[in-house]
Amino acid sequence: MKTYTPRKGDIQRKWWVVDAAGQPLGRLATEVARILRGKHKPQYTPFLDTGDHVVVINASGVMLTGNKADSKTYFRHSGYMGGERHIPFRTMQERHPERVIELAVKGMLPKNALGRTMRKKLRVYAGDEHPHVGQDPQPLTLPSRGN
Repeated sequence: MKTYTPRKGDIQRKWWVVDAAGQPLGRLATEVARILRGKHKPQYTPFLDTGDHVVVINASGVMLTGNKADSKTYFRHSGYMGGERHIPFRTMQERHPERVIELAVKGMLPKNALGRTMRKKLRVYAGDEHPHVGQDPQPLTLPSRGN
C-alpha cells in the first residue's frame, strides 16, 4: 500500500478565529501553531503546508503566568555595534500586542521556507474586530486546564 500524499488541490483550508483574552501566551501559541501546521488533520504531511488560516482577536488581553510579565524581555539587534535592544514584555504588549503573539507562534513553527508560508496564514488583531468576516471563520475553543 502506498503512502498518501495530498496534492495542492486536495488540501481544504478552513478559517479559525481565536479569542486571546485571558489566555496564557504559550498555550495559545502552541494551539495556533498546531492549526497553522495542519497537525489536526488526518492528511498532515511534514513537508507540505496543509494548515488552516487562523485569526487571533483580543491580542492585547493575552496574559503570562507567574512573574514572567515582569521578567520576560524581547531581544533585537540592529547589526551595528551597540545596537542591542531589550524590550520588556509590558512595553511590547502596550505598543504592539499583535507582535507578542506573532513572535510566540513564530518560535513554534519550522525555521525554513515552509514555516514562513505557514506564518502568512496567521492574522493577529489587538481588538475584537477583524476584516475576515467574509471567510466565515469558525471559533476555535482552546482546551481548558481544568482548574
